[in-house]
Amino acid sequence: MPNSLFANRNRDKIMAAPENVKRKIQGIMTGGRGSRPLFLKLFLNSISIGYGGIVRLKETLYKKGLLQSKRLPCPVISIGNLTVGGSGKTPMTIYVAELIKHLGYGVGIISRGYRGEAEKIGGVVCDGRTICMGPDKAGDEPYMVAKRLKTVPVIVGQNRFEAGILAIKKFKPDVLLLDDAFQHLKLHRDIDLVLLDSRKPFGNTYLFPRGTLRETTSALLRGDAVILTRSDVGKPAALGQIKKVVPKKPIFHSFHIPYIYKVVAGNSLKLPDELNISSKYDFDIFKSKKVFAFSGIASNDNFRRTIESFQCKLEDFSGFPDHHPYSNRELDEMVKTAMDLSVEFVFTTEKDYVRIAHKIKWPIHLVIIGIEITFGENDMAFQSFIKSRLQRLIP
Repeated sequence: MPNSLFANRNRDKIMAAPENVKRKIQGIMTGGRGSRPLFLKLFLNSISIGYGGIVRLKETLYKKGLLQSKRLPCPVISIGNLTVGGSGKTPMTIYVAELIKHLGYGVGIISRGYRGEAEKIGGVVCDGRTICMGPDKAGDEPYMVAKRLKTVPVIVGQNRFEAGILAIKKFKPDVLLLDDAFQHLKLHRDIDLVLLDSRKPFGNTYLFPRGTLRETTSALLRGDAVILTRSDVGKPAALGQIKKVVPKKPIFHSFHIPYIYKVVAGNSLKLPDELNISSKYDFDIFKSKKVFAFSGIASNDNFRRTIESFQCKLEDFSGFPDHHPYSNRELDEMVKTAMDLSVEFVFTTEKDYVRIAHKIKWPIHLVIIGIEITFGENDMAFQSFIKSRLQRLIP
């Protein structure tokens, strides 16, 4: 079984556990505070040992050529990570796709389509002109990518090779971009970009589910470059940790920039004049306002901190598992909570919004927050890295 699939299935089992058990497991995995019973640690550790054995065996079989990676007839760039959870792969995929287009190459994006109805059968989410699938069929992340990029073909499928062949036949891209594929050794990659969260690049250093690592840190040696995300809030020690593992690999620093993706007026109400937003980065309009926020992403705490950085009064926050399929009852309960708290705004993420846009009319103004990637002072260096590698790959 592919280790990424093993991790996803076990993550689903953890999310289905009773709430008190789930909290304890997540506390152990993330190294956070709270109750950590020894027997639960030992149990998770035993699963991690088995999982680690599968990972090592798989990598060895590919190294020795007993398993063969399939090669697509065009350059392939993978954007992946070492840990379970949100390191910013989707916004990074959008950034790199736009960069490749800016360099004059045609690009297509391949995603597994996790939890989408088309995940097993595959299909075209966007043909570069029209969005052909909704979020339920495509999966929330591929649909969000398609909505943001619009002119870039997006294809989903658990079998990334078949999805790649479909993309090449239909759209003839110069480059294919794989979202979340560092562990997908079935498919040959020409450039492997590995994202690490600068605050905890290796999680708590344990393999899943005792920790958040999908592979041991030595797997970084397979990568072509390391990208530290959220570098503005990370610790300088993170760089030292990574250089010990890959002293000769290029390391780039990137930053997550929140912006106002959209404001949906409550019911049929018009937005007040003071909310005629002149800049998508203008968060001063929310200063001192009472708000409620919710999200169902891998790093709900990150989103909560983002909302708090707007200097608003966060009255309450609801966090859900990543890719959470919101029920009407859950949405109604959150609306009631927001109304009871007399908040002026409800905040959620762009990724969450694609799952709920068609489900409910909000009686309170709904603010959707998106994330953009920037490399800051590293911007030209990263662009030059991608440009030089593509020039070698594409005559």
